[in-house]
Amino acid sequence: MGYPAGIGPEVISKALASPAIRRLANFLIIGNESLFKRACRKNKKNIVYARIEDESQINFSKGNILFFDVSEKCKSKFSQGKISGVLGGESIHYIEKAVKLIESGKADILITAPIDKHAAGLSGFKYKGHTEFLAHLTNAKKYAMMLTSDWLKVFLATTHVPVKDISKSLSREGISDKLVLADLHLRRYFKTRKPLIAVCGLNPHAGDNGLIGDEERKIILPAIKDARRKGVNAKGPLAADGVFFDLMKGAYDAVLCMYHDQGLVALKMIGRNSSVNITLGLPFIRTSPGHGTALDIAGKGIANPDSMKQAIKTAIDMYLNY
Repeated sequence: MGYPAGIGPEVISKALASPAIRRLANFLIIGNESLFKRACRKNKKNIVYARIEDESQINFSKGNILFFDVSEKCKSKFSQGKISGVLGGESIHYIEKAVKLIESGKADILITAPIDKHAAGLSGFKYKGHTEFLAHLTNAKKYAMMLTSDWLKVFLATTHVPVKDISKSLSREGISDKLVLADLHLRRYFKTRKPLIAVCGLNPHAGDNGLIGDEERKIILPAIKDARRKGVNAKGPLAADGVFFDLMKGAYDAVLCMYHDQGLVALKMIGRNSSVNITLGLPFIRTSPGHGTALDIAGKGIANPDSMKQAIKTAIDMYLNY
């Protein structure tokens, strides 16, 4: 359910109100039932589900939506749209429970609503986000963030890193590993037979042959060569200001960007309400809407569920393609 006081309960209820979504899979919602009920009432969505008390009760013979209320400290008291360490801790507990259920064979796919990193941090959470925490929970050593929206597929060499630290966060091995993961997932889950991946440079004009920084020459280009030796068809480093136009025209299948906003500005510009976050390198499929908790509109009934719907569709398509 994500952060309980955000728009997670609302976009889940709106997504599952769609018959087209419900028929795609069996759904096990993990979170706070009182908030989910409130969201359903607010949005006038009559979601029929069975409440379970224990994982041994996971059985879809009587319906394809179950609710597992694992909230601990906020059964009824909460403030919609507010930052709370207690609620932040609840959101992390939901993730931990979901991963354990998948590891025990009780579920196949993880779809997460957004968490609030500030609220989670107040509860003692030490990770930068879902991606890093899920890698920790599953002992994934090589992982990456991928985002999709319509025709655009973006992979990130670094994730939630301050701009001043991006350069020193890049490594030859890290970029090469991301390219290998990108190639594997494009082939496995998106049925791209021979992926061609564009690789952005870090600096303007991709460094302009060392005139505007040397990360391209010292780190990025050697990483691309390493990935090519492993069978990855990657091209670069390319100037980021022109690569997305070429992607739109079909010149590449995906792009590896060096930092968060280099790729996500373009992605959300062309598909703000259809973007999906995918974590690569986990032992299971995990997707999430491409937006945040939207605390400013939480509880108002105006959140757009399209990104959540697309996260569900994408996860199921990936599962069926594998």
